[in-house]
Amino acid sequence: ARGPSTFIPLGEVPQEGGESSLRQLLEAFVSAGRVDHVAMVMGLHPQYLSSFWKTQYLLLRMDGPLPYHKRHYIAIMAAARHRCSYLVGLHMREFLQVGGNPAWLQGLHCAPQKLRNLNEINKLLAHRPWLITKEHIEALLKPGQDSWSLAELVQALVLLTHYHSLASFVFGCGIRPEEEQDLGSSCWAPSPHSDSSPASGDSMGGSGGTDAMQEVEMLMERMKLLQENQLEEEGVTQEEMATRFELEKTENLLVPSSDILDPSLQSNIRCFLEDPEFGYKDFTRRGEQAPPTFRAQ
Repeated sequence: ARGPSTFIPLGEVPQEGGESSLRQLLEAFVSAGRVDHVAMVMGLHPQYLSSFWKTQYLLLRMDGPLPYHKRHYIAIMAAARHRCSYLVGLHMREFLQVGGNPAWLQGLHCAPQKLRNLNEINKLLAHRPWLITKEHIEALLKPGQDSWSLAELVQALVLLTHYHSLASFVFGCGIRPEEEQDLGSSCWAPSPHSDSSPASGDSMGGSGGTDAMQEVEMLMERMKLLQENQLEEEGVTQEEMATRFELEKTENLLVPSSDILDPSLQSNIRCFLEDPEFGYKDFTRRGEQAPPTFRAQ
């Protein structure tokens, strides 16, 4: 049987009838009206699940400055930046259930301008948050027809960062789509080397897990070669070797996938993206002037 996670054997995931996490799963059911795969996997850590669903409930269902349908649309925008089709599909359904306009789901271009104005800060928060300045906040709060109130903007930013983080949890745990999710693609992060979806199977779940392991093994092999070359080559400084390693890491792990540029792939995500080429860029590269970063202490 296909479990909720590609990486975790089905027998190890708490089920709705399991005694160990029954209370937490019931709490999730009361909060969201359903027990999804995120809750089932998170049930391995009951205290965390309890805190998580209280947070979800406060963000999405309690009184606040933003209407419910706009909260779910902001969640869609955040998840789309990380190509997380699991969360995009989940909140598309939630958006419709709370009375959202179906036309908005045709893409970001169909949403009100006020929501579209969040695109810039959304992509910066998702990929390069150190580039955000007070001017980005001021532009959104500037008086006008499509301006945000401070209370609305605070809730919107919390939702964006919450779902950026949750997308990482979905990818890291290999969360599978629920059976009722009719999505054209899986919830896996696009790979620079493969567009295959995870297959049903054992704990590593087939091709998806295999591809990930192969990429890690390739990177480790390159690291080993770099270390060997360091011993063999005379006159190579530590800084130069570190620079080489950073270059290898960038080439293997930090290059944004070109999958999102293919119109035949992940159409349910592409329509919510503007500037899809924008992605993570390392801000600590040696030999370049570092952009300003937020520092605490």
